[in-house]
Amino acid sequence: MSLPTHLSAEQIEEFGREVDAIRDEVFASRGARDRAYITRLIRAERLMSLGGRYLMLFSLWFLPALGMPHSGWTPLLAGLGLGALLLGLAKILENMEIGHNVMHAQWDWMKDPAIQSNTWEWDNVGPSDQWIHSHNVVHHTWTNVIGKDPDVGYGLMRVTPEQRWKPKYLSQPISNIILALFFQWGVGLNDIIWADKTNAGPRKVLFQRFLRKAYRQLRKDYFAWPLFAAALAAIAGWLLKVDSLAAASSAFGLIFLANMAASTLRNVWTNIIIFCGHFPDGVAHFRPQDIVGETRAQWYVRQLMGSCNIRGGTLFNILSGHLSFQIEHHLFPDMPSNRYPEVALRIQALTQRYGLPYNSASFWRQYGTTTWKIWRLAFPGGGKTAAA
Repeated sequence: MSLPTHLSAEQIEEFGREVDAIRDEVFASRGARDRAYITRLIRAERLMSLGGRYLMLFSLWFLPALGMPHSGWTPLLAGLGLGALLLGLAKILENMEIGHNVMHAQWDWMKDPAIQSNTWEWDNVGPSDQWIHSHNVVHHTWTNVIGKDPDVGYGLMRVTPEQRWKPKYLSQPISNIILALFFQWGVGLNDIIWADKTNAGPRKVLFQRFLRKAYRQLRKDYFAWPLFAAALAAIAGWLLKVDSLAAASSAFGLIFLANMAASTLRNVWTNIIIFCGHFPDGVAHFRPQDIVGETRAQWYVRQLMGSCNIRGGTLFNILSGHLSFQIEHHLFPDMPSNRYPEVALRIQALTQRYGLPYNSASFWRQYGTTTWKIWRLAFPGGGKTAAA
């Protein structure tokens, strides 16, 4: 798809100048309230993470293996469930509103060595710097350009009729579910898979670094914390003169599963939000020849046409990493995310004045049309197909 034809080249450039003016105004006003926002959020996320983990550990006191009656399973499972939920929400916050946005350099202006894009390592199996390359450098530069943007279907799915159909796409309704459950792994491997096309570096080196980071992540969630729980349960079992080995093995398994539930919650939520910002009905895709000689103003228009917003309240915006304002994020990827709601009103008014699309709808509309597209485009047809 090419850029809108109802606007002249000069009108598009004027649109770009107005977008630049909004950006410059917001950047010039960054200050104490923005700093307070991100520092409070980081503290809240860390308290939630520790709170969830220790709630899970405390709930192990009710293990029937420690001599409690059978009714002890109810408070045990309730504590594990609430702890896993709290930990899952903390992981969502860390990945979406904190890690994603810190690594976009949204907070580099504060000059805080603990909150810098080039030093932040997020709670994820993929190394931060590899994600920065695949996401910031490649995806945000080539947004929705078929063959250039690896996020167009992630190499697994056909998400626009302009992708030529292949038999492998028949499995995409199922592969999408698998990708959602293990989304952090898909994100972590994305830069490695596309290394040859994106100049990410030698694939062997990238894969070795990915394995080291994934090992540290798995060791923390699926060995260190479960082992700590097992040690506590064994000590409690010894003090209560019950089977310490049974208590330890039960504790290890329960914390292992609770941590897996927290990570899965994060994975599925992240997958849904990202897909709802990129694949719903009305999103435009482009061919490499459509962007030859592209100016900054034309890049703005392409970002606008290739992104979708999701309407929601304040809590929804925070849990989505403010990617509920995907349009504004693609226009201003290095703008503090807490500014997107105020900027969105101005961008929407600007698009109305220039007659440009502004794809903003409810969560259910965006998720529903995304899901339908994944199912429909698993089969041949579905619209105009790009030339070979």
